[in-house]
Amino acid sequence: MTLETIDIIIIAAYAFALLGIALFVSREPAGHEKNTEDYFLAGRALPWWAIGASLIASNISAEQIIGQSGQGFAVGVAIAAYEWQAAIVLLIVAKYFLPIFLKREIYTMPQFLNQRYGEGVKNLMSVFWVALYTAVNLTTVLWLGGLAVDSLTGWGVMLSMLALAAFASLYSLYGGLKAVALTDIIQVVILIFGGLAITWFALDALPADGAIAGFGFLMQEMPGHFEMILDTDHPAYSDLPGIWTILGGLWVLHFSYWGFNQYIIQRALGAESLGEAQKGLAFAAFLKILVPFIVVVPGIAAVILAQQGMLDGAALNEKSDRTYGQLMAFAPAGLRGLVFAALIAAVVSSLASMMNSISTIFTMDLYRSARPDKAEQHYVMVGRISAFTAMALALVLARPFIGGFESGFQTVQEYTGFIAPGIVVVFLLGFFDKKMNTTGAFTALIGSLAVNILLKFGMPDVPFIIRIWGVFVLSIIAAAVVSRMTGAPEEERTVKLGDISFATTTLFNTLSAITVVIFVGLYIVLW
Repeated sequence: MTLETIDIIIIAAYAFALLGIALFVSREPAGHEKNTEDYFLAGRALPWWAIGASLIASNISAEQIIGQSGQGFAVGVAIAAYEWQAAIVLLIVAKYFLPIFLKREIYTMPQFLNQRYGEGVKNLMSVFWVALYTAVNLTTVLWLGGLAVDSLTGWGVMLSMLALAAFASLYSLYGGLKAVALTDIIQVVILIFGGLAITWFALDALPADGAIAGFGFLMQEMPGHFEMILDTDHPAYSDLPGIWTILGGLWVLHFSYWGFNQYIIQRALGAESLGEAQKGLAFAAFLKILVPFIVVVPGIAAVILAQQGMLDGAALNEKSDRTYGQLMAFAPAGLRGLVFAALIAAVVSSLASMMNSISTIFTMDLYRSARPDKAEQHYVMVGRISAFTAMALALVLARPFIGGFESGFQTVQEYTGFIAPGIVVVFLLGFFDKKMNTTGAFTALIGSLAVNILLKFGMPDVPFIIRIWGVFVLSIIAAAVVSRMTGAPEEERTVKLGDISFATTTLFNTLSAITVVIFVGLYIVLW
């Protein structure tokens, strides 16, 4: 399959429009140079709609579109647990965590750890997050994006990755978070419409009377692919272990990602007010409910299409991550260009967001601590250099780190799961346990990593979601016990919850209730 002239025109128009808008919104008033707040937090002036759109555009990366579409083909709708449970976590983060972060006016998650536990914990987590974002997150998005671009253009995976990296760098290095967040509004619109188009054409290609009837046909013919809770004898049980996806470690992964992940929470830290940040996360929660319908359902349809010879079933069975790239062939010329632009939007938005988060943590938590007396513009320059360096490293690491795995999506979840329990424990006890101290924090962080690795190799048959839940429980007990054995922290380091208002608006509460009802309904129907 190749792109036709009209497709190339649409893609080029999208690219030039995005770059133009990014440069326009990144302008500063005459006589004002970008400072660290402008570059890393968009001047703390983001409205709710920009926060919500940017959260989703950054999250729906190649990892989601390509990885979850491939998992839809291989497993089915059970993979949607990663999306639907995230909606609930976003609401909890908005109500209970954001008031604490915004009260402290922090730039980064390590900055909060510094305030709560001191320099040692902050430095440990800063190094960890920079390494994780570079070696795992950036590499995964680049690799999966390169696979999809190569399937349409035939450029080869490496050249495709270079093109994506260059495009993301062009607008994010100059404009910082403002350029990323405001252009994400365009990205998310293209993402949703492009994703809906692929879903429509995939369902319409099924042997039924139109796309809507195709969905009913798909549910009838593939009942096993429309089960949220997998049986123990299911081939994918080790990745999605039945009832444990609701009761176990998947929640730990979600809280680590949506609550304490610089890459995500940075948008809320750049909000113009707490109310705007909370509305933005509620908006993102509602959009998360929609995501599986545009990424997982097409993957399920691909099973039937492969059986009918309309897709290369052998290639998909060998590597399910190629599913979305093959499905793009169903879009007609012109619309295919829009769908391709949507894929590019997903990839470059995520790449730009990760670059910005890496540069923020490296500059504000590591470099500025070592060299505190430099000018604001110096730190902005360091941020740009560190972001570019991270992207260059990711290009080198993508093939050896991610290329050999069967599913890029599941690979990322397991890698991040090694430290996620410790991260969640450190933040939760940091918020709500006044006796949690620095020694307890190190116990949780180092202990969760060590125990996870031991269990990974010592008990390899235990599903990683169950393993993460067990490690989380052990970590929270160990951190609490060690903290109480080694003395209470200084009073000024604890979080004074009495000074923080956790009240939310009627609108936020209404949106939250609607989201919870939809979540429960989906699980009841698809149990």
